[in-house]
Amino acid sequence: MDFDQLKHKLRELKKLELRIRFGSTVEKNDLRLIWDDFFDTKSINNLMVRYPIWKLNKLSKKEFKEAIEEFYYAVYFQKYKENGLALSDLYDPVVLSSFGLPATATLDDIKKKFRELAQKHHPDHGGDAEKMIEIIEAYHKLLDK
Repeated sequence: MDFDQLKHKLRELKKLELRIRFGSTVEKNDLRLIWDDFFDTKSINNLMVRYPIWKLNKLSKKEFKEAIEEFYYAVYFQKYKENGLALSDLYDPVVLSSFGLPATATLDDIKKKFRELAQKHHPDHGGDAEKMIEIIEAYHKLLDK
């Protein structure tokens, strides 16, 4: 896919987020969009977003689909938070992705992955102490919801 097609798809995703979260009559003046954390169509070198356009262009079809799914999960998670809906069975998709888990992960999946990461990165087993602290903080974010 060339850059123009990719930019068009990304702009459509932005419009879709606006419709999902705010309805069809909203203007994007000072709204904070999930899209702004995921994508950027203006700068090739923007490293402040999760998927800069150059990175998206290099993804395989499967990886591109997974990136879009991650975006959708984050949009709907935000919509649920904003509308005060029960989040008892939902976990922050950004934190889940940092664990390498899909947005549909269960509590058992989270605990299992935490144990794996803790064993791998624990300083007593030759791991990095700072990485271990990040893992523990992310785990607490997921459990505290």
